[in-house]
Amino acid sequence: MRDIIITLIVFGSIPFILKRPHVGILMWVWISVMNPHTQTWGFAATFPFASIIAVATLISLLLTKGPKSLPMTPVTFSLLAFVVWINVTTVFALMPDYVYPRWSTVMKIMLMTFVTMMLIRDREHIQKLVWILVISLGFYGVKGGIFTILSGGSEMVWGPENTFIGGNNEIALALIMTIPLMHYLQTITDKKAVRRGLGVAMALSALAALGSYSRGAFLAIAVMGTFLGMKSRHKTRIALLLLLALPLMIMFMPDKWSSRMDTIQTYDSDPSALGRINAWWMAFNLAKDRPLVGGGFEIYEPQFFMMYAPNPDDIHAAHSIYFQALGEHGFVGLGLYLLLAMLTWRTGSWIIRNTAGNEKYTWAHDLARMVQVSLIGFGVGGAFLSLLYFDVPYYLMAILVATRVFVEKEMRRENSSRSVLPAEQRQLGHAPLYASRVINREQLP
Repeated sequence: MRDIIITLIVFGSIPFILKRPHVGILMWVWISVMNPHTQTWGFAATFPFASIIAVATLISLLLTKGPKSLPMTPVTFSLLAFVVWINVTTVFALMPDYVYPRWSTVMKIMLMTFVTMMLIRDREHIQKLVWILVISLGFYGVKGGIFTILSGGSEMVWGPENTFIGGNNEIALALIMTIPLMHYLQTITDKKAVRRGLGVAMALSALAALGSYSRGAFLAIAVMGTFLGMKSRHKTRIALLLLLALPLMIMFMPDKWSSRMDTIQTYDSDPSALGRINAWWMAFNLAKDRPLVGGGFEIYEPQFFMMYAPNPDDIHAAHSIYFQALGEHGFVGLGLYLLLAMLTWRTGSWIIRNTAGNEKYTWAHDLARMVQVSLIGFGVGGAFLSLLYFDVPYYLMAILVATRVFVEKEMRRENSSRSVLPAEQRQLGHAPLYASRVINREQLP
């Protein structure tokens, strides 16, 4: 039954996509982030829904009318440079015969990120995209939170298999990133039931993140919670909720959860932590040997650990977005990635600064703040995970770009309309205008 429902939704959306290409972006994000087909057991589990949606969206992009240009912002240029550099490092990859599958996946994500920046244009599109992200990840947050309650926290929460968020660490970070977006949606809805539902979803998502037993997620949720309290318009309310809810959630978790979190302080004797540090040294030493291009995709192999790692027998993935960028794309690639992150943050700061105190743009002001909180969570949690190509941060980047472009356009239009009357007055002169008013009054009976 699930297979049929998802198939009907996807194919039923195609006529709407062909008419309105931004619908294709919403469907693409839903399919690629939530991966609803992974919740089925029949033919839909392996059906190429994402490819069908992508092709329909690209066809609609070409055939429909309307503005479709790529916004030329510093973020856009830095992302283009990063994508170009990924292709350069792929050419010089140490494992050229094995890099194509990963390269293909990454290029699809980047292509659809650019398409998102082209098609998400106004406030309605932006907020729909936020809703899709929240629904896609919030589903696993609510499900995981309920699972944690029913199991008494004794069982580990996992994400959908064979996806970016399939692991316990990965799903936890994705949920932490979603909580600020849920809070944003609370601020823009007038319906009490929706606000309360989002509040419950936030609590369950936080509990699911704790139930993942991820130590990196525990650090990320602490930092994200702090920034959430600082960035929210409802600082006192959020602070009280955090002070009350988080300790209760932690007390609910069993002793084995507490024992695992305690290993954060004794990382130097924890095999998992030592394995990550070993992988970081491998990436750093490889980058020193190949500072411009790094090793390309698929470098986490025994021969490279033998050459570059302090412990050649302890083979792990990068377990850090920063060391992943460094090892795979060299110091240039890491620099471009950090530049992209900085410019994205500055885009959010521009929105916050220029919309402060303007009620018309309160939604944009709050959105930029919450996206920044979400990105802070990713920046902290990503330091311990191989999620360099995780698509959600790129969609958040596109949201900030679209919001800034829209706000700038609206502010220019408003300034232009304000300057029309003074210009006319300068051309016609103030005296004739005043005289005409006097004459009109005298003509009254």
